[in-house]
Formats: sequence, structure tokens, C-alpha cells
Amino acid sequence: MTESVTLDVDGTEVTVSSPDKVFFGERGETKLDLVRYYQAVAGPLLATLGGRPLLMERYPSGAGGKSWFQKRVPKSVPDWLTTTVVSTPNGTTSDALVAADLAHVLWAVNLGCLGFHVWPYRASTPEVTDELRVDLDPSPGVTFSQVREAAWRAKELLDELGIEALLKTTGSRGLHLYVRLQPHWDSYAVRAAAVALARELERRHPTLITAQWWKEERGRRVFVDFNQNAPHKTVFGAWCVRPRQGAQVSTPIAWDDLDGIDPDSLTIATVPARLADRGDPWAGLDERPQSLEPLLAMSERDLASGLLDAPWPPVYPKQPGEPPRVAPSRAKRS
Repeated sequence: MTESVTLDVDGTEVTVSSPDKVFFGERGETKLDLVRYYQAVAGPLLATLGGRPLLMERYPSGAGGKSWFQKRVPKSVPDWLTTTVVSTPNGTTSDALVAADLAHVLWAVNLGCLGFHVWPYRASTPEVTDELRVDLDPSPGVTFSQVREAAWRAKELLDELGIEALLKTTGSRGLHLYVRLQPHWDSYAVRAAAVALARELERRHPTLITAQWWKEERGRRVFVDFNQNAPHKTVFGAWCVRPRQGAQVSTPIAWDDLDGIDPDSLTIATVPARLADRGDPWAGLDERPQSLEPLLAMSERDLASGLLDAPWPPVYPKQPGEPPRVAPSRAKRS
């Protein structure tokens, strides 16, 4: 077994230890195979997460092994490594890795990072949230065909509002819609817009889509997880590889491809050829930043009609206008 290989990554040396270690058991892909995958998709990868802080999901023994989330980089790092200070909802800070270039990504892969969760802002402008992430989360019993239908309904509404949305698989059972935003809003405004979008989708398609935060109220419907846009939240990155034995990729796709897509077939073995053949479906996203105003107007309308804010996750301080943070069944018992 090869002890290590050293790569020249655009002028930066990155050492990959144990390159033959199997990371994905289904086809036997190794750590070096994962490195080669990220080299193959480097252009679109860095177009989406370049310059952003990253939360690392580490599996040093490969998919299925022991794992943990790591927001703080280790104490001993190369002198060329770029980091930035990020916060948690309770105010704790840490030095997080920044996706400054491909060398930074591959450095993390060498640590056994099998998942990158990305902040919705650039490290240089943390006060500006420039992405709305619409997470279509399948509740238990929900099929992918239902998630697909929910994506079409979300696109229909966003098109009506004049907002262009991009689409990707999650690398698992759901879908993500991304909206690249004009640099005018913070994360509180973006979350308010996400809440408004989720509620309007539920009004229009109540048997398919839900905006209900409490799981007991969702039923077999697709949940629009608005809280993925809460301050300090991260979302699994585009072009990033999930810690699954099949090495599935969270893959940007064109809307025209949605009806025929099989998310499980999008892996490190297939995505590079797909990219080479079809190109990047998110190309030019920075050239078309979108306005959040139509969704914020919808949010203001909802609040004016007497609706409270939607519940926040339990790790967040109580927010103004938030309803009691207790599941409905427990509230009734009380």
C-alpha cells in the first residue's frame, strides 16, 4: 500500500496520506479516487463554494465508519491555509476552513472529510447572505416522485415572482433549490423569505407540501425546511460527495433533467463524465443575482394578517414574534 502521494495543486503542494484506503465500499473507491473526483469538478465546485466557510464532516476510516462534524480546523495546519471566524447560535466562535481554492478542499479530503457543509455567505462579507436555500425534505413515507413534484411547484411559484432558482440533488433523498441573491440582505431576512415561500407553497398544495416545523404535523408531505436559512446554518455543498457507500454526489442538474433523474446514480464514478458531456447547469449564476423583495413582501403580508413567525430550532435564543416553542401535542397536554 502506498504511504502517501504529494500533489501539485495549482502551485500548492498537498500531501495525501494512505491514498489507497478504501473510502466507499460499494465499488471500492479510495481516498485518491475522491481526490481525483474533486480535481475533475474543480471549476464548478469552486464557482459555488469558493471563498465560503466550510463545516467538515469527517470519516477518517471511510463511509460507514466513525464520524464527527468539525467546524474548527486543527491547531497544526499549513501556513497557506485560509480560515475565518464563524459563530454558533449561542455565540461560540471558531476558526473554520475557507474554500479559498482546490488545495484547501483536497487538504480537508486528506483528513477524511466526506462532506462539506457550506455557509450561505463569503468569508470576506459575513454580514451579507447571498443564497436562499430551499430544502425539500421528504418526511417518512414520502417518495422521490413527490419531492420532484414539490420542486416543480416551488419553481412555478418562484417563476411567478420573477425569481430564478437553480436545482441540485442532495446526494440523498431530497432536492435543494438555490437562489443566488443580490447582496442586500442578512440571514434573518433570508429566513423570513424562506418561511413565506414555505407557507405559500403549503397553501397552494396542502396535500403535497407542508411548512409545519413539528414532525407530528407534517404527515406524508414534503417539508420545506425554512430553518436551513437561519443564521449560522449550513447546507450540504453542490458537487460535494456524501458519506454513503455508493459515493453519491449532491449534483446540480438542469430543470429539464429533473423528471428523468435517478439521484442514486449520480456518483463520483458518473458525475465527471456527465459534467464533461453536459456542462455546468449552474454556469453564470453570479451574473444573475436575484431580488428577495417579492418573498419579503409576502412575509410582511403574512405577519400583517396575524401569523406569527415560524418556530426556530431549539439551539437558537427565543426570537421576537415566535410562537411558543413546544410541540402541539405537548401544548395540548399542558
